[in-house]
Amino acid sequence: MHEITPAESIHAFDLEALRSPEVTFWSAWDGDVLLGCGALRELDPTTGEVKSMRTGEAHRGRGVGSRILEHIIGEARRRGYDRLNLETGAMPAFEPARALYRRFGFEHCGPFGEYVDDPNSVFMTKALGDPAAGRASTAGHSITAAAAGAPTGRRAHGATGASPAAVRRRW
Repeated sequence: MHEITPAESIHAFDLEALRSPEVTFWSAWDGDVLLGCGALRELDPTTGEVKSMRTGEAHRGRGVGSRILEHIIGEARRRGYDRLNLETGAMPAFEPARALYRRFGFEHCGPFGEYVDDPNSVFMTKALGDPAAGRASTAGHSITAAAAGAPTGRRAHGATGASPAAVRRRW
């Protein structure tokens, strides 16, 4: 991302931002191998933002991103959010990510929150009314949240003493 995106258009969270109380971070592992990660940021009590979605290049095309995104959407619904937003790159290299988001029912929208119009950004949104709407097929895979060896992060809603969550599955 840093190689193809101008610095002023990079909105990825650094480690400190991932540690903020309104962010929950998950990672997907195969044994000791990190496959991918994603985060959910609370924008307000009814709206979340998908952040820090990444899949290791060697693991793309295996459903890692789909499983992480499905987990994030499920958590957003569990929290009672009405809407999920996201920002991703506009360059051709980001087309697989945009296609993933479209498969899950995200649609283009304008800037939200602190974002401003940027030719290098694509903004997308998804209403969370129907739990089955926009769910991509990920048959045969399961993901669970577990408090084991995950990168740093805290649960949203200011939960005291909450441990980091890792998304684990057998690949």
